[in-house]
Amino acid sequence: MRSALGVMLASAVSLVVLVAVWFWTYSPRAVLAAPDTVSARLAERLTPTAKSTRTLADEVEVTATIAARPSTVASSAALPSAALPSAALPSPALPAAPLQPKAGCANADALGVSRVVEIDTTGGPGFGFEHFKQLDFLTDKEVVLTFDDGPWPGNTPAVLKALADECTKAVFFPIGKHATYHPEILRQVAAAGHAVGAHTWSHANLNGKKMTEQQAKDEVEKGFSAVKLALGAAPSPFFRFPQLQHGPAAVAYLGSRNVAIFSCDLDSFDFRAKDAAQIVNTVMTKLDKQGKGIILMHDFQKHTAEALPTLLGRLKAGGYKVVQMRAKASLQTLAEYDEGLVKDMKLPTVSARALSNVVQTVAQ
Repeated sequence: MRSALGVMLASAVSLVVLVAVWFWTYSPRAVLAAPDTVSARLAERLTPTAKSTRTLADEVEVTATIAARPSTVASSAALPSAALPSAALPSPALPAAPLQPKAGCANADALGVSRVVEIDTTGGPGFGFEHFKQLDFLTDKEVVLTFDDGPWPGNTPAVLKALADECTKAVFFPIGKHATYHPEILRQVAAAGHAVGAHTWSHANLNGKKMTEQQAKDEVEKGFSAVKLALGAAPSPFFRFPQLQHGPAAVAYLGSRNVAIFSCDLDSFDFRAKDAAQIVNTVMTKLDKQGKGIILMHDFQKHTAEALPTLLGRLKAGGYKVVQMRAKASLQTLAEYDEGLVKDMKLPTVSARALSNVVQTVAQ
């Protein structure tokens, strides 16, 4: 009897133990208590032979403003676990905000400026495939507008107006003598935000047989000093040779002065054109063939001034974009040329005599 009672008691104790183990191990309470996280696997290191899949676009800094990301403060506990985004997946890219309208431009449909490039002129870099092919910074459908031989009454102001109407920019290469003739016009060029370099003092061919190295240097430096005198400020270290004649000694000298040399990609030959229409057709025919380039024109030419509004309209209609070039630093002109120019021009001195000693009324 006692042994039967002992067996029953032992069975009851065993049953209680089994129920307790089941309750703490498999009950819903135990499931709820389990942490809802898992350890993340460490990222695998790329093998030395693995190639990067980054493209050139990955290295481009986007300057447009990005819209603020929508708020995601809502608690993840309110969402089923399947709806939560995986940490391993990248967030969807948000579209860039549209570019802002051109500041200060009254023409909402203006050609404008697509981008601005700053030029480090150290060592005298060359631009324009006509002579220099190393620094090809323009992409398809990009152009740089350049004008030589100004400033000149009527023509240069008309060119400036056409550029202003389309809110776009150019590089000007004035002749030194012309700058001293019409400094007020050249100041208008600079005030409009265009780069102003130089095109020698007298438009001399620096690669001519009778041109000495000293004469070439004088033409370069006197031209820059004349531009500085006209502007009342230092010019850009940008230079274009007359007739695109590049003498090796003069090129080396400009390099020593850290002046960038401009050739061109296409010449408008506007000085030969019989009318404005011929200039437009010449430029657009060459441009449509080449697809991009630095365009050489002359604000000294009347037909160029007449052609420019139509030409800018054709550029815009053709999907071309204007790139503005500006120098990283201004040119430091040489004092001896600055002083010599003032002396050679025989500028009037301020008179110390009283007005009554200079001007007298003799009849009324």
